[in-house]
Parts: sequence; C-alpha cells; structure tokens
Amino acid sequence: MDPSMIAIVAVIIVIYLLSSIKILAEYERGVIFRLGRVLPQPKGPGVILVFRPIDRIVRLSLRVEAMEVPPQDVVTRDNVTLKVNAVVYFRVVDPTKAVIEIANYLFATSQLSQTTLRSILGEAELDEVLSQREKLNVRLQAVLDEHTGPWGVKVSMVELKQVDLPESMIRAIARQAEAERERRAKIIHAEGEAEAAQNLEKAAAIMASQPAAIQLRYLQTLVEIGSEKNTTVVFPLPMDILSNVGRVLEKLAKDA
Repeated sequence: MDPSMIAIVAVIIVIYLLSSIKILAEYERGVIFRLGRVLPQPKGPGVILVFRPIDRIVRLSLRVEAMEVPPQDVVTRDNVTLKVNAVVYFRVVDPTKAVIEIANYLFATSQLSQTTLRSILGEAELDEVLSQREKLNVRLQAVLDEHTGPWGVKVSMVELKQVDLPESMIRAIARQAEAERERRAKIIHAEGEAEAAQNLEKAAAIMASQPAAIQLRYLQTLVEIGSEKNTTVVFPLPMDILSNVGRVLEKLAKDA
C-alpha cells in the first residue's frame, strides 16, 4: 500500500479517536445508546469514549435543581381564593430512567409541581395555609417524590414561597386579630380584678382581727400623701362611726 495512503488512514483514525474522547465533570453522567440500545450503566465522571455514529451520548447533571413554581390560583377548602407560588428542590438519582422513562424530566416536574400545589392546598383551609406551612411542605414533597420516583428524579424539598390574599380577606384577618387582642385584654383585666379581690378579702380579714392594723394603715396613707408635698389634708374617719351616726339620726327621727 502506498505510504501516503497509510499516513492518511492513520491520521483519520487518530482524528476519529480524538473526537471520540469525552470528558464528564464530577457532577455529570453520560447515558450511552449503542446502536439504539442503552448501556446498562451510565458513564462518567472523567474520560470516556463515544464511538460515533455507533454510540450516542446524553449528558445529565446530578446536581440539585431549584425550580420556581409560578403563582397558582388556589381555592381553599373554606372557599378562599389565593395566589401561591413555591420552590421545588430536586435532583436526578437514576440517569438512565431520567432519559428513557420521560421525554423531558424538567418540564414534567414543573407541570406536576403546579397541579400538585393546587390540589394539595385546595384540600386545606386558609388557617392551615397561613400557620402550618411546614406540614404542607412535607406533604407536597411526599406526593411529588412519589410521582417522580419512576422517572429517576428525587424531590428533596418543597417550600411555599409566598401567599397572596385578597384585600377583603386581609381586612377581615386584621379585624379578627384586633378582636382577639381585645378579648385577651379583657380576660387579663378580669383575672387581675379577681386576684385583687381575693387579696383585699384576705387583708380585710387580717385587719378585722387586729383593729390597730387599721389605724396603722391610716397613718401610712397619711405619710404617703404628705410625701407628695401638696396642701391636701386628709382626716381618716372610720366607717363604723358613720354607721353609728346613722343609727342615732334614725332613732331621733323615730322619737320625733
């Protein structure tokens, strides 16, 4: 054979081998189709050989993807209309399934997230959506992970991002919160009055057993008034004197 032909063939082979070399990053895997049939195990990371046109490679990333779910119109179980969006965190755990079982796992996961968000929140009441987000997040993650598992996709976390309420509902919640604060204030005030009444009852019982305690209390009150440097003069007058005067006046009226 002509040496020049041998050199040309050798150059073609070298170029073909060099073009067959593929480098996959640590987070990448390559699903190889050889003559239309997928190889049992994906290739990578590192240097691999893809012999075109016999082989065809599909690269997939194994890193966690963060996908935002667009705002969805949700009607809760108590007939309140909301706009809710969320964030879904997922990753490919089986590259072969992600290529064979689903045409576009990103688009499919996005659409499934939107429908699942509407259906799950539609079964909850407004108070649950506002106060029990962690519970709803766990439920959303479990449902999505169950449906994406056959695609080789693992949903690791779902977070409700924002809940938009109608203006009328915001005003109603504000009125409810204000009424709740007033109710608590009245309860606290009533409990304070009841406790004060009990303490006054105990103090009255002690003073009734010791008449001198009443006089000491009168003197202490005078000291407190005098410490304020005012011109008010207070003369303590026991209530039993007033009752005695009343009885005397009543007796005089009967005699007249």
